[in-house]
Amino acid sequence: MANITLKGNAFQTVGELPIIGAQAQEFNLVASDLSVKTLADYKGHNVVLNIFPSLDTGTCAASVRRFNKEASSLKDTKVLCISKDLPFAQARFCGAEGLENVITLSDFRTDFTKQYGLEIANGPLAGLASRVVIILDKTGKIIYNQQVPEIVDEPNYDAALAILK
Repeated sequence: MANITLKGNAFQTVGELPIIGAQAQEFNLVASDLSVKTLADYKGHNVVLNIFPSLDTGTCAASVRRFNKEASSLKDTKVLCISKDLPFAQARFCGAEGLENVITLSDFRTDFTKQYGLEIANGPLAGLASRVVIILDKTGKIIYNQQVPEIVDEPNYDAALAILK
């Protein structure tokens, strides 16, 4: 289990982050059109997994905006913004914000956060995803990961994006 905090209060995740150098596990996530997307759908691209509790929080929304801005300059890279928000809410948020460079995917009916060890195990956000960035190379190998220790903090964008440049 990873130890994380929410405004200084300690909580745990259900497991540990997938390790750098490992092959990413296949997943099933739900797109805004309710189709199921898998890791194989992004084969041949670098993939940024921007994972967070909910778009209805300022920090999560900020991370999606920032990765949307950065994604346009990343060659052969797909940015997947993943939460348990319903696909309709994700599409509405991106539409209202004019975000077209990221792909939102929902874990509302899958086990992605548990499978990847990212689900918050206890506390007021139990069952939601913790704030994590995982980057995969074109072969699906994990080349970067960050479990953000304080949920209200943004990820280290510079370190994550430096891996891709």
